[in-house]
Amino acid sequence: MASDPPGLVASGDLRSDLRLIADMIASKSRVLDVGCGDGVLLAYLAQKKGVDARGIEIGQDGVHACVKQGLSVIQGDADTDLKDYPSDAFDYVVLSKTLQATRNPRHVLEQLVRIGRHAVVSFVNFGYWRTRLELLLAGRMPVTSANGCRWYDSPDIHHCTLIDFAHLTAELGLGIERAVLIARDGAGREISGVGRWANLTGEQAIFLLRRG
Repeated sequence: MASDPPGLVASGDLRSDLRLIADMIASKSRVLDVGCGDGVLLAYLAQKKGVDARGIEIGQDGVHACVKQGLSVIQGDADTDLKDYPSDAFDYVVLSKTLQATRNPRHVLEQLVRIGRHAVVSFVNFGYWRTRLELLLAGRMPVTSANGCRWYDSPDIHHCTLIDFAHLTAELGLGIERAVLIARDGAGREISGVGRWANLTGEQAIFLLRRG
């Protein structure tokens, strides 16, 4: 099998959740990645799917890394700057492992589905059975394999479970088009609904949302 030319992003360069997110995004679409980090997902989507790739990133180092790759990324904060984007400006707005780090997740989610026809949101599930067991037996906040952070250095300030997230989407009148659980080995498993079993068995999850 031929390898990718130098400088191009291969699917193996992506985190498991980013590979699954990329699979949800249609070719030639308009994409805004909120909290895009070093831009690896945007670069992959631009190169492999021909999307109109834009990003917003709070960290200056991440913005510089994106700009060096020729990506259209600006510095900004999801909590305060999404309001400046016009409605329906994008086909997809991506928020990967960032929602729990925002000050007002409900407001951010509302902005995502206003700006884009679809929102793709991934996050760590604190209802996962290993996380529950560690808290029960050790009596300490778990360090999940999905973020590797202790309670005092984690960027996450609003821990939630799959069921919490599903309830919020229902309150906002959002439709869940797809839901995928991510196992520790990075494998994705699509589910038809969010219930107790999914909440126990998914360490991470990705939701493809649309306005109701």
